[in-house]
Amino acid sequence: MRGIRARLVIHFGLILLLIVLVLEGLFYWAVHTYYFGTATETLVTRSTTFTNFINKYADSYHLRDKARYILENVSKEETAKVEVLDLTGKVILNSYGFQTAEVIETPDVLNALQTGMGLYVGKSPYTRERVVAVSNPLVYMGEQVGVLRYSISAEPLYAAVYRIAMYGAGVGVIVVLFAFTLSLIIAKRIVGPIQELTRAATQMATGNFSARAKKQFNDEVGTLAEAFNYMAAEISKNEQMKNNFISSVSHELRTPLTSIKGWGETLISGGLEDKEETMLGLEVISKETDRLIGLVEELLDFSKFQSGELKLSTERLDLRDIVEDVRIQFGLRAQDEGIDFFVHIPPSPVPVQVDPNRMKQIFVNLLDNAFKFTLRGGSIQISCQTDETHVKVLVSDTGEGIAPKDLPHITERFFKGQSKRSGSGLGLAICKEIVHLHGGQFSVSSTLGKGTTVTVELPLAQSLTPEEKSV
Repeated sequence: MRGIRARLVIHFGLILLLIVLVLEGLFYWAVHTYYFGTATETLVTRSTTFTNFINKYADSYHLRDKARYILENVSKEETAKVEVLDLTGKVILNSYGFQTAEVIETPDVLNALQTGMGLYVGKSPYTRERVVAVSNPLVYMGEQVGVLRYSISAEPLYAAVYRIAMYGAGVGVIVVLFAFTLSLIIAKRIVGPIQELTRAATQMATGNFSARAKKQFNDEVGTLAEAFNYMAAEISKNEQMKNNFISSVSHELRTPLTSIKGWGETLISGGLEDKEETMLGLEVISKETDRLIGLVEELLDFSKFQSGELKLSTERLDLRDIVEDVRIQFGLRAQDEGIDFFVHIPPSPVPVQVDPNRMKQIFVNLLDNAFKFTLRGGSIQISCQTDETHVKVLVSDTGEGIAPKDLPHITERFFKGQSKRSGSGLGLAICKEIVHLHGGQFSVSSTLGKGTTVTVELPLAQSLTPEEKSV
């Protein structure tokens, strides 16, 4: 009873067996009622008709004369046993021409003496044979003087009913066996796909993420198999992305650490006597340290997103202030790399309810990517567009762009594009999550070889403060 298949077969079999037993019982009752009802009705009709005939045309005969008259007028084709009884139930004469000392006190005789007609279906007191008997009163000059009793053996009726019941029971057994076989097939069709899912899940649990469940039928289990295969594909893809990410992060961490170690050994061996070389080494160490800090911060942020522990500390502010801060921060870099850097902000305040540090993190990350993929002589610009409810900040560049096949996945975690300058694969994913936590939308559009535009859409604060109105 532990398996679904066993429970299905047993429960289905018990229900079907109960139904067959009920139907068999109803069938036996119907056959029994039909056979005995027909036989009884026929016997009652013949007995009553003949008794009325005798009482009408032999009314003046005494009981013994009536008995002889009855014997003479009984049809030769009559199959029932005809008996004439006196008021004590003693048999005076039967259809075989014998007078016996037998006294019959069955209910049909007693009812005939009391109410006018009696019917009895049961065993004969003397022969223990099952019989059907009908008794009617005989009258002489208007007074009851005896009983005319018709009786037939019920054994052939019982035999016929039993034979038909056995046929019905045989059909019932065949139906139960057929249904049992059918239930096995149905249970297999139900349990088979589940076992297939279990097999695939077990393989996945052992690390085989390529395992797939075969969809066998277009039903709920088939839909579950499709969902399982989709989940398996996503897990496999995420596993591959995770492996790529680990490989990439390992490389990203190794590169600055190698530089820091190399310059550290160079400075130690040089004894810090060459000031210019020392300053160059310290500058490289500082930059590589910043790279390490950035990677660690991305990993920490990603870990917080995964665990749901990232909390925003929002406040009402003018978004233009954040944009101005990043303009100052990246202005010198633009000059050093020979890239035109433009910032277009509206003249009126742009009130938003945001976490300033996280919002600045978004724009720093977006601008860092833009500078990373834009060659000398290119341009980068930040622009703001506002309506009644939202503000859109667009960060555009004329860099190398993103391949069409990579664009739909560029904001997925661990995803790294084909470019050699790709980072850890977490920057845009983190930016997107932060924007969503602020109730905004994040989107990326790009044309390969022409540039990329990232759009950050945020809801505006509900109303302006007095200070903002006075500006």
